Amino acid sequence: MGKQLIIAIGREFGSGGHEIGKILADKFGISFYDRNILDNMFEGMEKTQEVLKQYEEKTVNPFLSRRVRGHTNSLEENLAEMQFDFIKEKADSGESFVIIGRCAESVLANYENTIKVFIRGNQKNKIERVMKIYSLDEKEASNKIKRHDQSRAKYHNKYSIEKWGSSKGYDICMNSSCLGVEKTAEVIAEYVKKRKEIIGNS
Repeated sequence: MGKQLIIAIGREFGSGGHEIGKILADKFGISFYDRNILDNMFEGMEKTQEVLKQYEEKTVNPFLSRRVRGHTNSLEENLAEMQFDFIKEKADSGESFVIIGRCAESVLANYENTIKVFIRGNQKNKIERVMKIYSLDEKEASNKIKRHDQSRAKYHNKYSIEKWGSSKGYDICMNSSCLGVEKTAEVIAEYVKKRKEIIGNS
């Protein structure tokens, strides 16, 4: 694995995957990319960032897009490809980072420095978390989780080899409801350290 470290995290909505990723980035002193990836790609172009964020991690609308000779007018698809290129450029540069979503475990599948993680959670815990964060009632939180997870799965399955959430696509899968967000991050951090030791000694 060498000195470079990349942690690609897939997550169910409400599982705390974003927070776990942030804890890991802080723990290892490396960059953190999530929705701020657009801020980095379009630095100084705030209006462009705001417009594109509504198309991020979304699948193509078949009624508003078309493909001609391999080219598409779909903002969703073009943005996805741009993000994949950005992720690979960061990896090729030798930078260490945590990346949330964006099919990173598939985009960086051939990069030996990448540790691929998926975070899930129990429905009850996810609903409670979403209710608290977004000030929603139980039904609203449940519906929000369902919408986001369906959207993420559809987006992921379009661009990735393995199905969203399938253990085949990840090195480690964890249920954050069992230990809580901070303890889950600690366990993953220990796994990362062991991986670095094993590869460093090989």
